[in-house]
Amino acid sequence: MPSLFDPFQLGALQLANRIVMAPLTRSRSQGLLPGEMAIEYYRQRASAGLIISEGTQVSADGQGYLDTPGIHTPEQIAAWRRVTDAVHAEGGKIAVQLWHVGRISHVQFQPNGAAPISSTTRAAQGKTFTAEGFVPVSAPRALASSEIPGVVQRFVHAAECAMEAGFDAVEVHGANGYLIDQFLRDSINDRSDDYGGSIANRARLAVEVMAAIAKAIGADRSGLRLSPVTPVNDAGQDSQAQALFNHLAAQLAPLKLAFLHIIEGQTGGARDIAPFDYPQMRQHFGGAWMVNNGYSREMALKAVAEGQADLVAFGRDFISNPDLVRRLRLNAPLQPLDRATLYGGDAKGYIDYPALAG
Repeated sequence: MPSLFDPFQLGALQLANRIVMAPLTRSRSQGLLPGEMAIEYYRQRASAGLIISEGTQVSADGQGYLDTPGIHTPEQIAAWRRVTDAVHAEGGKIAVQLWHVGRISHVQFQPNGAAPISSTTRAAQGKTFTAEGFVPVSAPRALASSEIPGVVQRFVHAAECAMEAGFDAVEVHGANGYLIDQFLRDSINDRSDDYGGSIANRARLAVEVMAAIAKAIGADRSGLRLSPVTPVNDAGQDSQAQALFNHLAAQLAPLKLAFLHIIEGQTGGARDIAPFDYPQMRQHFGGAWMVNNGYSREMALKAVAEGQADLVAFGRDFISNPDLVRRLRLNAPLQPLDRATLYGGDAKGYIDYPALAG
């Protein structure tokens, strides 16, 4: 039987184990650049089979939170190169998460104070993290269909920048109510053009983004994160969630992507928030299957041993346990998370969690 600790061939990447560090926003990238602390933060966690970076903007209009990094300028490429070099020096592998928040933003983050872009003009009922603390998100404007090829190109440009920065792969953020999810779900998408209405139309942006990235940098270095039923960021349930995500998986299958990364249930919350048959969706995809959301050691061991998943991503446990792989292997106690230091701040709660002695 396969083990959580076995090596795994993930597309073009040979991973040391099947344990993945999930993307985690920490809001410590002043000037939208990962700094000295980020280098140490990721270096400390390089024993993961794969690190997926914090959400990283594909363009200036993709930002929705304070002090989150980008991957679309020469300065950002250079800053990330120092992070990837540090991870590689420790023998690790790292992917960047390509992020466009869509309507989960505020005009203060947008170029020239413009409205955020989305599939819709309806504002999300939610808040974002700014220099003033948490404030309601701004009302968006709906993208014209003629603008969508430009959005696809922004993702492609960011993927190419990621390769230049030394990342081993990219993960497109198609989950958690952000831009791609805003097109997928009919609870948000109220369009009547080729990107709205039917399941095929609502899945079109996700498929076009992944096809274009796969062509630009290689499908074997490209993955996608999805959250079929999470309600976060005012993402109401799709009226046909199973059919939608089965269709999307089937459309992605011919691309031969490196992986799909699936958040089961409510992101960071209840795994049974809504009914969904994940194995059925997986059958339509056929590639490497990464699972996420509240996995304990026992759950992760079982998922891999029984073939329910190829890889398991851990989020919060990796924040407070930089040596999580070793702790899981030894069944050692995990350190608790200091929630007060999750977003913003300094080294406290970021790079000062100790590893096991010895």
